[in-house]
Amino acid sequence: MDTDLLKAFVAVTETGGFSSAGKLLHRTQSAISLQIKRLEDRMGEPLFNRTSRNVVLTPAGGRLLPYARHILKLHDEAMRVMGAESPETLIRLGISEEQASTYLPELLPRFAREYPHVRIEVICETSSLLVEDFQNGLLDVVLAIRHTPTQSGQLLGREPLVWVASAERDLPCWDPLPLALNPEGCIFRVHAFAALGREELHWDVRYTSQSPTGINLPVQLGLATTVKTPRSVPERCRIIGAESGLPDLGYVETEIHRSPSQANNEAFNAFCELLTGIVTHADNLEAVPFSPGQ
Repeated sequence: MDTDLLKAFVAVTETGGFSSAGKLLHRTQSAISLQIKRLEDRMGEPLFNRTSRNVVLTPAGGRLLPYARHILKLHDEAMRVMGAESPETLIRLGISEEQASTYLPELLPRFAREYPHVRIEVICETSSLLVEDFQNGLLDVVLAIRHTPTQSGQLLGREPLVWVASAERDLPCWDPLPLALNPEGCIFRVHAFAALGREELHWDVRYTSQSPTGINLPVQLGLATTVKTPRSVPERCRIIGAESGLPDLGYVETEIHRSPSQANNEAFNAFCELLTGIVTHADNLEAVPFSPGQ
């Protein structure tokens, strides 16, 4: 069976579309469509139901999927054993700056000991932009804070959000509450506005920055408060809660996105498994029950 056809099939399944699969596999949408048509002709049944919004597996596609993944895994194992594979030397990781400072100090040296010749390119951006770049085929793996569910995102757990203020200054009786937040599109910002709105509290976004430094400095100086996860509370800052009159912020969910085009690469799999293990065993992350579609 043609492994290129199976790779296209798995990519469409995991990304939910022909265009997204093409970007991940660096092929045009029409090329992916042609590959799926050829595979369907060989199977004698349609593998996807196509709608104007997405594609979903047919019962025949569902039966084929575990075999396709197994065949691709065996193929790559055989190539490695026979010395015929040239392993990937670059893994493009998308991660927020605050997640990077938490997880990379453990991840990078551990991975380098096992795969010293693999190059790692780290791109730090907000989660929504990283997921968009991943879907456009620009990143191989992304650790993100979930904004909306996607077919490629595997849920790892959830973290509480907390209000953070300066540890060196008394909290003034602010009205309105001055905030230091990321720009529009940040899920932390959404949680802050929703919580304050429920309590009908007044607020004012005084400081906006894409960088944690731009957020942390006015908070450390006692000029504003912000929203963080407990792992990201900066130096000279403290968590404030109900005693300050601020509402509960709820939780955010952490997820990982892995490129189907690298799914059978040994180094890539090892990197993703190590990252997943470090994140899920971190004290800050709370496991959540698995449900279909995660």
